[in-house]
Amino acid sequence: MQVVGYEMVGVGEPVQRAERDVLELAAGDVLVEVAGCGICHTDIGFLHDGVRTRRQLPLVLGHEISGRVVRAGPEFAALVGEAVVVPAVIPCGACEDCAAGRSMICSSQIMPGNDVHGGFASHVVVPGRGLCVVPGAPADPDAPLPGGSGATLRHLAVIADAVSTPYQALVRSGLQAGELAIIVGLGGVGGYAAQLARAMGAHVVGLDIDPVRRQAAQDVGVAHVFDPAATDARALRKQLLGLAKDLGAPATRWTIVECSGSTAGQELAFGLLVHGATLMVVGFTMKRVELRLSNLMAFDARAVGTWGCAPELYPDIVRLVMSGAVDVCTPTELRPLAEVQAALDDVHHHRTTRRIVLVP
Repeated sequence: MQVVGYEMVGVGEPVQRAERDVLELAAGDVLVEVAGCGICHTDIGFLHDGVRTRRQLPLVLGHEISGRVVRAGPEFAALVGEAVVVPAVIPCGACEDCAAGRSMICSSQIMPGNDVHGGFASHVVVPGRGLCVVPGAPADPDAPLPGGSGATLRHLAVIADAVSTPYQALVRSGLQAGELAIIVGLGGVGGYAAQLARAMGAHVVGLDIDPVRRQAAQDVGVAHVFDPAATDARALRKQLLGLAKDLGAPATRWTIVECSGSTAGQELAFGLLVHGATLMVVGFTMKRVELRLSNLMAFDARAVGTWGCAPELYPDIVRLVMSGAVDVCTPTELRPLAEVQAALDDVHHHRTTRRIVLVP
């Protein structure tokens, strides 16, 4: 079978159309016909910021993939014909870390668009382990999925990072219904973090300096949205304590999810710690942040990093999306794969506020 993809050939260079043949699959691999592949800022990091891919160039990028299995090696023949979401991080499932329940630090993990060719293509070869089957998906990838959400299989591509990454963060945080969840940064990942926290029954506060992002969060049901630039962290913390009281939420045990990936956002998130708080670090920046680490001790608080999302959590996310509890349609824009370079340029230059999903 011939696969058409768009390869990264060098930092700062346009991606190039390429064709290659897929002849025989390894026993544990499957061939997925891509329904959609989202563009993530990680892709921009590879293309423009010099972040190194683990596989040598040229490489087809793209790790937010949904599609349908059309061929499989012997181990996963039962998956042929199934609609799936491909996890952005696929652990081996057999090493010591995986056995200990820490699959996200698996040294043999596979990330499409980094370790192997990714989803900016007509088809992608990935391990069959960990794929999330989408129950009841119509044969037509443009047809609405069951459940009434209005989402199609193509829209589910964003689950593989933009939705699943904050979901794992919230699960790990121990967030409980009725508690306060504060999302710092309401971009692609942060916007979904806010929706997910609301679906978990939390009182959600969204913080972002961008009025467009604040409005987008309100459009998908986030009731309490603030501009952190309008005040300092100390005054904002006092304001949030008052809001928690008004909502009947605890003044302690807040879950703070840092999604901005900026020094200002990370400093703000740390400055909002209260007693028993959990700070989940989701956003990434290469820049350093100066903090008084003893605040963690004084507040009996904790700061936790989180990478990707374990494949076993994906079915719960798919159910939330298909039920309409999390809206992946409004924040998503479908574009033809043939326009990949223009789409990448738009994301790089911040000319779009929606998550672009490329459609072969």
